[in-house]
Amino acid sequence: MSAPRNTAPRKVLGRLSLPERNFVAEALRAETVGGVLLLAAAVAALIWANAPGLHDSYESVSHFHFGPAALGLHLSVAHWAADGLLAIFFFVAGIELKRELVAGDLKDPRAAALPVAAALCGMAVPALVYTLTSLSGGGSPAGWAVPTATDIAFALAVLAVIGTSLPSALRAFLLTLAVVDDLFAILIIAVFFTSTIDFVALGGAAVGLLAFWLLLRQGVTGWYIYVPLALVIWALMYNSGVHATIAGVAMGLMLRCTTREGEEHSPGERIEHLVRPLSAGLAVPLFALFSAGVAISGNAIGDVFGKPETLGVVLGLVVGKTIGVFGGTWLTARFTRASLSEDLAWADVFAVAALAGIGFTVSLLIGELAFEGDAVLTDEVKAAVLLGSLIAATLATVLLKLRNAEHRRMWEAEERDDDLDGIPDVYEEDDPAYHLRMAEIYDRKAAEHRRRAEGIARESGREEALGETRAEPGEGPTRATGLPK
Repeated sequence: MSAPRNTAPRKVLGRLSLPERNFVAEALRAETVGGVLLLAAAVAALIWANAPGLHDSYESVSHFHFGPAALGLHLSVAHWAADGLLAIFFFVAGIELKRELVAGDLKDPRAAALPVAAALCGMAVPALVYTLTSLSGGGSPAGWAVPTATDIAFALAVLAVIGTSLPSALRAFLLTLAVVDDLFAILIIAVFFTSTIDFVALGGAAVGLLAFWLLLRQGVTGWYIYVPLALVIWALMYNSGVHATIAGVAMGLMLRCTTREGEEHSPGERIEHLVRPLSAGLAVPLFALFSAGVAISGNAIGDVFGKPETLGVVLGLVVGKTIGVFGGTWLTARFTRASLSEDLAWADVFAVAALAGIGFTVSLLIGELAFEGDAVLTDEVKAAVLLGSLIAATLATVLLKLRNAEHRRMWEAEERDDDLDGIPDVYEEDDPAYHLRMAEIYDRKAAEHRRRAEGIARESGREEALGETRAEPGEGPTRATGLPK
């Protein structure tokens, strides 16, 4: 006879497995540090671009051109940051996506349904909100993709500043959501923001990618081989007309992210560990420094709410993202017979959905691509991205603070390690060895309390009372002191 099917409802945002929890914790620590640097770079850009006497120098540096013109790479500093340095960011994003597909939540179709549905709805609804807002006000629909992206580093930096002890399941959901979000943002950039294609250059990039893949398959090692090849692939991709960051994500997806016998970490994990500090500590902050420097004034902020394009961006990030992510999650739970984990409430999911409205790095990039050639509107859209992200961060802060005490209780329960073996106790509840270790710990504590009770009794001259409690194990004093017969 076949085994009976498990008809119990699947839990949404339940406890992570121990390996997944450890990976998420390490990844989030790195993302949080990068997010703090990103915040600092954005603030520095705003100060540099708006401080009296510094604005002209900001413009001069941003528009300073350098690079080999013969290779079509005589670019401005801001252009190098957007097309060159962000390729490193998308390379790391490609590795994260590959890892999720082969070893993470996206490997299991049932588990992948939730973040994929939440990400898709979290992109479709903001695009719809922007389009309706812009068209109703007579604006341009070209910026429909601007509010669709979530900046995970920025969001986690906000969490770090708030100090909220968000449970690991919600943090993992936010991380996976952002990875899927990045994938669709990459597809949007590749499909909708490629006007003309140089097929010769694109073919050269494809040959370079094939060589990159073959070298990986043959187990060839050495940065002195892959780094020059990656630069050639990037240059060819840039000259092809396809956005150069696509080269980064393509190479990231080619790396192997599963371990083989004798390996502690996969090649993808090792390379990500090496490249992530370069991405989070240099590439993304420099991009923010030369993209977030927009003029801010009372009139400028008023204009954000007065123009259909900029209002659409703000509403897309704040309203569209929140409704989209929350709605996608709820609908997935509703139509897959899944139920929310008992430790969480739908208010927690709503708060994370609001946090997903922080769109920064990719939103700024798409804003530049969508309104290329209109410098004024580009700056206004960037200001809208900054303002919308600030409003989303504030809303998420308020919502998370309302549940902070409950989140801290859940986080402390997740992190508790009474037997001091480095593994949280909640992952060992079904292990007999854990309970034996805890019994030994409590026995040692009980023995220590007995010694202390005897010492106190001797010092206070109550040895007789101590003896009576030992002789009467069934009476109240014996139960109170816990002393043996």
